Amino acid sequence: QVQLGESGGGLVQAGASLRLSCAASGRTSALYIMAWFRQPPGKEREFVAAFTWSGGITYYADSVKGRFSISRDNAKNTGYLQMNSLKPEDTAVYYCAADQHYRARYQYPSEYLSWGPGTQVTVSS
Repeated sequence: QVQLGESGGGLVQAGASLRLSCAASGRTSALYIMAWFRQPPGKEREFVAAFTWSGGITYYADSVKGRFSISRDNAKNTGYLQMNSLKPEDTAVYYCAADQHYRARYQYPSEYLSWGPGTQVTVSS
């Protein structure tokens, strides 16, 4: 089992940047994929980005392409979500998720076994 914990959320103005971190602990050697999801107020959880832990393959939702980038530091067992040019519609609780297996349906929250508690990102206009 892998435990996850997010940090780096906050309140920013539109156009600003934030970097979220997701620290993994436990059986991190077995990680295959790490992803970021977000849940806006009153809406369902939605896919943001994902990467394969060892292969470096990345996936992005169309809504964040060109503004967000995902990366990792294997030595620190930490994944990052760099968010630039933030918009009010990016306001949400952001969660990191991870799993030990290949997930063709990586955009779906149900595919992930491990989740962090989430961190709030609020973008004011």
